Amino acid sequence: MAKVFLDTNLFIDAVHRKPKNLILEKLVSHFVLISPLSVHIYCYTYKIKIPNEILGGQLKKFSLVDISGEIIQKSLEGPTADLEDNIQLHSSAEAECNYFLTNDKNLLKMKFFGKTQVVNNFI
Repeated sequence: MAKVFLDTNLFIDAVHRKPKNLILEKLVSHFVLISPLSVHIYCYTYKIKIPNEILGGQLKKFSLVDISGEIIQKSLEGPTADLEDNIQLHSSAEAECNYFLTNDKNLLKMKFFGKTQVVNNFI
């Protein structure tokens, strides 16, 4: 069982844009984590009204990595020029994830962030 962190783009694909791709079903034997920031971005982008039973049910499939002041401070220093990407990367490192799953081509070029492998597929 691997610890897998989903970048915002894959979280949104899994719960909204591409649920037929069965992203979560493919990860069922793994420990799947996300940042609360991804939930915020999803709700803001798709104007999800709260309370929302469907979203509440979907979130039970994930573990959330707390956003801390330390993660924010590290994110302000990099490794990219995009704060949201940095928060995601530092969150995955904080949770000691094996994989950072993303479709972001710039992040995929990194290959690793610390001990976390940056991939778009590992199964």
